[in-house]
Amino acid sequence: MSVPSTSIEMDETSEMKPYQTMRGHTGLVNGIAHLPDGRRVMTCSKDGSLRLWERESGTQIGDDWRDDGDEEDEEEVGSMALSPNGKTVASGSDDGTVRLWDIETRKVTAKWTGHTLLVRSVSWSADGERVASGSYDGTLRVWEVKSGETVLGPIKTGCRDIDAVVYSPDASKIATGGYRETAVKLWDARTGELLSTLKQDSWALSLTWTSDQKKLIVGYGDGTITVFNIATWQGIALDGSNRQPVTTISLFQNDRLLASGSYDKTARLWNLDTNLPVGSPLRHPDNVRAVALSADGKFLVTACEDNNVYVWDIHTILQQAGLEDLSSVLNVSVCIASTFAFSLY
Repeated sequence: MSVPSTSIEMDETSEMKPYQTMRGHTGLVNGIAHLPDGRRVMTCSKDGSLRLWERESGTQIGDDWRDDGDEEDEEEVGSMALSPNGKTVASGSDDGTVRLWDIETRKVTAKWTGHTLLVRSVSWSADGERVASGSYDGTLRVWEVKSGETVLGPIKTGCRDIDAVVYSPDASKIATGGYRETAVKLWDARTGELLSTLKQDSWALSLTWTSDQKKLIVGYGDGTITVFNIATWQGIALDGSNRQPVTTISLFQNDRLLASGSYDKTARLWNLDTNLPVGSPLRHPDNVRAVALSADGKFLVTACEDNNVYVWDIHTILQQAGLEDLSSVLNVSVCIASTFAFSLY
């Protein structure tokens, strides 16, 4: 495990600096997940590893996670998602394999094959019984966790590359989006039937549902973010969207606070009550590939194309804006952040 000691200079025009930096990955970081204890963060990378970090200190916990302990394995890990119970991580790799990892043992417990290219997005059903995966082979698959069998698919989505797959909160639908397909599609999660097609001028790179599943939030390749009403497909664009692709979004559990990351080298916070940005953009040395809000709404973790992961104190940002209530909930429960990253190479 090699940890560079060199510091990273952040853009001097930024009003906010990250309070911690996680250094060690030797390839692009494609995914982030907060563990339920609120103190640890998981990441996955193009360098072929998953890693566990202490959020407060920024230090790596233990060795890199690699299948079969093969330290020479450099197969890109293109996506990851934490199970609803917080005990298992699903990851997607460059060879088309989907793996399940036990958080306690840090070992692979299942390995599913079927996709032929990089698995860029994985999503758990709310009951933890199924995992949906989207690949650069353009297909959607649904796997049964207990048996490891493909129970749905492969479904040809029309995308050349699938960049985002996400279950609805009640696990009845799956939304997909990706490169070269200027439409978001909704699929019946049990039958695979195409339910709806939302045509747009750009391709969808990041997706998330609101908790009542009445709205779908979409980040596009043209830099816009739109909140759609599922019943009418009427959309509201967030004011002040980016000029570069919005590669990743993370929605806080109260549906009022959104974080996004873009190829304009920034992450942003959004007030979904007003559809306006909160504070100044959080500037990075390079493009932002993944973002994840913590369950308590106090921290944002971002992955940058400089191979580093940054931790931001967004509680302070909200306080300065007089918007602390955007991260408040009556009963804070574990929030599994879904993160999606898009690659232009």
